Amino acid sequence: MLTLFGIWGSLPWLTLGGLFAVAVVAGFIDSVAGGGGLLCVPALLAAGLSPAQTLATNKLQGSFGTFSASLKFVRAGQVDLKAFTPSILAVFCGAAAGTLTVQVLDAAFLRDVLPLLLTGVAAYFLFSPRIGEEDRHQRLSLAGFAFSFAPLLGFYDGFFGPGTGSFLVIVLVTLLGFNLLKATAHTKVLNFTSNITSLLFFLLGGKIIWSVGLSMAAGQFLGARLGSHLVLTKGAGIVRPCLVIMSLAITARLIIADETNWLHRAILAVWQRLADGS
Repeated sequence: MLTLFGIWGSLPWLTLGGLFAVAVVAGFIDSVAGGGGLLCVPALLAAGLSPAQTLATNKLQGSFGTFSASLKFVRAGQVDLKAFTPSILAVFCGAAAGTLTVQVLDAAFLRDVLPLLLTGVAAYFLFSPRIGEEDRHQRLSLAGFAFSFAPLLGFYDGFFGPGTGSFLVIVLVTLLGFNLLKATAHTKVLNFTSNITSLLFFLLGGKIIWSVGLSMAAGQFLGARLGSHLVLTKGAGIVRPCLVIMSLAITARLIIADETNWLHRAILAVWQRLADGS
């Protein structure tokens, strides 16, 4: 069976092809609404990578996806890079701090509150059907965003990560007054910044499996290209339902995967009572 060896890892070509296909789908989803890691992380673990290798390799391949989507949106004129430069720098600093902090501090406490926050994001877009169709009144200046939410969300992405795209979109829509297309475009640029920042630290750790990361990076680049093109042509009509679905999907994944989560325990308790009653 053909494999790649040495520093490139050792996985069958068929497995690499399967991971490439997963990355195409994940890149497409991520460029529209975020949440591609829901597919990539389990796939990497199933392929035999350790948790540390999975996190590092996922950052490598994910960076290519966010770069591809960012490039598409920038070339389409949907991103004002000059105006957003302070925010990009703030996200970089925040992500660097978050990546360093997660090495010495457990992020488990976030798992208890994150499902509630993401459910709130989903409910907001679900029950505000016209939100994001066009620009709204701006409640926060770009400078204010750069000195508040940008470093905080950058830190969160480096420290924990799930749902960062959803949180960025809702801040850009509600506080900066962006429409959903514009918010999604700027979110991808900020996501790429935090991804590439974390990747730099993972490079130093030497945990990246390059054969896997580069195979999936090619898939991410292709999928993100297709997804960002769909966003540019369909706008809020495709972004809103995908945001709702992915926010709820991330919530479900977090609750199901974490047996210590209070919501996980509460759901099991209710299920047990129903089972006993029947």
